[in-house]
This record gives sequence, structure tokens and C-alpha cells, in this order.
Amino acid sequence: MTIPDKVLETLKERREKQLAQGGPDKIKKRHEKGLLSARERLDALFQPGTFQEIGVHVRHQCTHFGMEKKEFPGEGVIAGSGYVDGRPVVGFSQDFTVVGGTLGKMHARKIILAQEFALKTGAPVIGIQDSGGARIQEGVDALSGYATVFYNNVLASGVMPQIAIIAGPCAGGASYSPALMDFIIMTKSNAQLFITGPQVIKAVTGREVSMDEVGGAIMHATVSGNVHFVAEDDKHAVQIARKLLSFLPSNNTEDPPHDPTPTVSMAEDNEILKLVPGDPSEPMDMGAIIRRLVDKGDFLEVHQGFAQNMIVGFGRVEGIVCGFLANNSMVKAGCLDVDSSDKGARFIRFCNAFNIPIVTCVDVPGFLPGIEQERGGIIRHGAKMLFAYSSATVPKITLIMRKAYGGAYIAMCNQELGADVIYGWPTAEVAVMGADGAVNILYTKELKEAEDAQARRAELVAEYREQFASPYLAASRGYVTDVIEPQQTRPVLSMALRRLLTKRETRPPKKHGNIPL
Repeated sequence: MTIPDKVLETLKERREKQLAQGGPDKIKKRHEKGLLSARERLDALFQPGTFQEIGVHVRHQCTHFGMEKKEFPGEGVIAGSGYVDGRPVVGFSQDFTVVGGTLGKMHARKIILAQEFALKTGAPVIGIQDSGGARIQEGVDALSGYATVFYNNVLASGVMPQIAIIAGPCAGGASYSPALMDFIIMTKSNAQLFITGPQVIKAVTGREVSMDEVGGAIMHATVSGNVHFVAEDDKHAVQIARKLLSFLPSNNTEDPPHDPTPTVSMAEDNEILKLVPGDPSEPMDMGAIIRRLVDKGDFLEVHQGFAQNMIVGFGRVEGIVCGFLANNSMVKAGCLDVDSSDKGARFIRFCNAFNIPIVTCVDVPGFLPGIEQERGGIIRHGAKMLFAYSSATVPKITLIMRKAYGGAYIAMCNQELGADVIYGWPTAEVAVMGADGAVNILYTKELKEAEDAQARRAELVAEYREQFASPYLAASRGYVTDVIEPQQTRPVLSMALRRLLTKRETRPPKKHGNIPL
């Protein structure tokens, strides 16, 4: 059978029309702003020649406001699947050059088809958001489309990783799909993420604010905590997404992409000693310590600008992928507060959903005191850490490096919260509170009556620290697996990770727990 030339020509014409996006003039204007087109963004993400599109010829069905006479190439979104660094990935990219990338029923349908394909095949999803929001002409049909996208985001949560790239406007209800995904990457310029913009805020409250204050990348990365990574431009955003994927399994039935070295090096790292201050009251650069623990210093920090008293991120130790949580005493003395508890708990739950071992580095003097914290719900937010660690069944390794006081010691994954092994440095202090505070309470009368109160107080602090706050008391009770020298941390951690990769732990059957949100 020979297909008539006219039939093939028709197919070619239709395909070219769909692939043209908004036309060369609109694409040129984007390039002048330093932006890639929707299709160029996908080209940068996927390996050449591997992307297969979904719904190329999909067309809207709206007949109101003269819409029946209009046709929009690709319906304002490009969706499909392909390979990223050898792994199947599903992606979609909204096209602002076509009716502002607005979402109508069939625009949403293409995204939904991509989501359903990902759910069937167990492939990660990367969604590039660049849209003017709901297509007003389609009314409730557009809202129906959004709702189904949100519903699928929730179905996919914990099943396969979902990454959102905010590379343009993402306003109103459109912002909830990224919020339901696991990670948000946002470009520094030309991107906005907000529910109500400056004009609405001024109309309702009378307050004048800039777009950067309301929906800019820096604000979301440092204040609201909505954004996990800030990218310089479209290409950088794609690079971050690819780097992130390199640490993650494709879905919850797989292990992370471990690449264990043939043998475990037991070489000690004496350089790490230079990073440990002699005075326990001095801050310690936990980020630098983590980079000495991971392979080649390659640590992908998540939420870097938000709640900086807590560090979270991904790395490999002798080829084993793991998630790190660590107190950062260089900010707020490393105390746990409302934001750092949220940041830590969410990261723990992500790692647990995708079988990623968790390494917790402890240097915490307690929960941050203050009326703002109490009124802000520190009890509820701090309980999220307890809930997240307790419910996590992945390998959990805790390293107590310095302070581990009170409820914060528990919240940073002590033995009773399910830590499989706990190693302490000789500098570790495990106690209800610091030695200074404890002496003030325990020896109030004696210090008042002492001839040289200051000297006596110093003696009592040293005595308390040695007897009650050192790692050896906790180790003698079996709460600490072993006390190790700091320079032995990497080989000890590596060996522990290897031993725990076969860990299996079940919990009582239930629909789900009720995390203190």
C-alpha cells in the first residue's frame, strides 16, 4: 500500500504548525530576555532524539468568546517522555508564546496524560511552569483541569520524584501544583510565584509592595521557604534538576543510584580536626565538615537559603547515596526553631519515601527560646521532627559531634526515635541541658555561700561536663554505639552505611499517621 503524497503533506503541515509554537517573532523576544522557548527547555533537559511527545495535535474545545475560530499550537504546553542521563523521565513545559501559556481543559489534559504515563511507568516528573494562569474563556473547565493536575500530584507523591522548575509567571491556583511536588527550582529573573500579586494586595490592604517582595525567587528561597533552589537562568535550572535526579531513584520501588566502591577506605582524615574548634562555645562550620565526609566534596545542599541553622542535602559516601541533616551552629547557634523543624521534617520524609539512608549530624544546644517561637507554634513544628524520624524506616545513622541537649537531642534522631547506630565524638555533650545552665540550677545555694563563687562555679561546670555531659555516660547506658575520633568519621560512616543497606523494618498497619501539621 502506498500512502498518497497529499496525506503525508497534510501530516507534515499539521506537525510543523504545532511545532512552531508562538512563531519566530515571539521566540526571538524571549531570547532577547535571556529566556529559552518551551521546546528549547525540554531539549536542554532530555538526551538528543529521545523525547517523544504526547498529544501533539490536541486542540481546545471552547466555543465561547470566539474561541471556536482560534487554534493554539500545542495548546500552550509541550508534554512527553524521554531519557535524562540514561534514565526515563516524564516532562512538560508550558509555552508562554502560545496564549500566554494559559491553562485550559485540553492544556491540562496533556499534563494529566503525562502524569498518568509517569504513574504507570514509574518515571520521575519534571514540570516547567511558565503560564499566565487559568484560561478565563474556559471558566470552570480550566479550574477542573487544575484540580485534576493537583490530584495527580498527590497520587504521585511518594511514588516517584516530582520536580518543578518555575521559569516564568506562576500565579494564583497555578502555584499549588509546584507546591505539591517534591522540589521547586526557580530562576532568579523573569519568574514569579504568588497567590495574589502587588496590585491585588494594594487594592485589598492599601499596601504597596514590589513583585520581588511578593513572588521573587530570592524571597521564596530565604523567607517563605517555598523554593529549594535558585537558578541563574533556564539552562542552570535544568542543570540543577539533572544533578538532583542523579541522587534519586526513579520511583519508590527502587533503591537510590548507589555506586559502591569495591572496597571501603579506612584512611583517616586528619584535616577534619582543623574544622573542630577547641572552645565548645565557638561555632563550627558543619557544611565544611559534611563536604569532607562525602565523596570528592560533592554535596548538593537543598533549601540552602532558608532556615540556615539546619543544613539538608544529598551526597555519596564511598558511592552510597544518603541524605544529610545537620545543625549549623554558625546560625542561631544551631538551635531548632519553627522553620528549621519544617525544613528538616520534610527532608526526612522525602528520604524515607525514596529509600535514601539518612545521616544526622548533631550539634544542637536546644530549641530556640522566645515568645515569637512559642506563639509561632514551636511545639507543633518541633513535633514534626519527632514524627518524621520516628516514622522513617530507612537506615538512620546519627553522629553526635558536639552539643546534644534536651528535647533537641531527641529530635535529632536519638536511639529511641529509631537511630540504627549512633556515634559520638569525644567532644560530644549529651545532657538535659548545658553544663552552665545545669550548675546554675543544681548548685544555686552552694554558689551563693562560696567565698570565690566564680572559681567554684568553674569547677562545678567542668565536673558536670565530665561526669554527666560527656559521650561516655550515654555510651555506658548503651545510648551511643561507640565513641570515635573525628578523623575516623568517614570510614566508620561508610562501613555503617554498607551494613545497613539490607535493613528492613515494618510498622503497624494503618491508613496513615497524623503528622502535626
